[in-house]
Amino acid sequence: MARSALLPALLLAALGAAVRGAPPACDVPPGLWCSSRRVAAACQVEQQCLGLRRPGQPAARPVELSLYYESLCPACRQFLAAQLFPTWVMLYDILNITLVPYGNAQEKNVSGKWQFKCQHGSDECLGNMMETCLMDMLQDFDLYFLVIFCMESGSSVTGNIGACLQVYAPDIKLSDIMACVKGDRGIKLMHENAQRTDALHPPHNYVPWILVNGKHTDDLQAQAQNALFNLVCGLYTGPKPDACRSSGPSPAALKTMSRCLK
Repeated sequence: MARSALLPALLLAALGAAVRGAPPACDVPPGLWCSSRRVAAACQVEQQCLGLRRPGQPAARPVELSLYYESLCPACRQFLAAQLFPTWVMLYDILNITLVPYGNAQEKNVSGKWQFKCQHGSDECLGNMMETCLMDMLQDFDLYFLVIFCMESGSSVTGNIGACLQVYAPDIKLSDIMACVKGDRGIKLMHENAQRTDALHPPHNYVPWILVNGKHTDDLQAQAQNALFNLVCGLYTGPKPDACRSSGPSPAALKTMSRCLK
């Protein structure tokens, strides 16, 4: 399925001035809107689905981007909302994203149980854990990234999760997320994020810390934070999608390249 065919519908659902859901008859996640003519009609994206790649048609390997971040770091929220999410929407078919919420946090084993201290306080630890549990429960990136974008772009990351779930993942109960957050599963998942972050080479010294195709350099970081759309289009080795002929998301929201230092 060509992901880029979902651009208009995703933009309407997630980037509009008002938060609105899919048409009432559309009861499937965005990743399946073009799975059949019936579903496309119900979700009002028939025209956008006409250009789907035929089964078996080869595709070049998507660009891989890994984001190591903190849920309340202003620079991380800015990058995720103003660069990463719009670029993913426009280049959906040629970009794979991995999210690792932990960043500059610290962990300590106390009597056999991991405890975490976060750069921006306990609310950030809560946000990191919420997003980690959300990813674990949903598994589907197309769904959990919509929820995380909704959380990170709103006024309160931790306070917005209930409303964001209602819009983008109504089958997931907030109580189930919180059971993970407060239980052993959440601690285990956060410890894994800590291990992945501590294993970075070179070691991170700020967030957002960005890997492109498994590599981090100062140049790649600067390009990603200033013009991610252009970077992804330039690195993709297959036929360029139509979106790459546009100018991409406006960089106006990123007047300076900011970071949260370790």
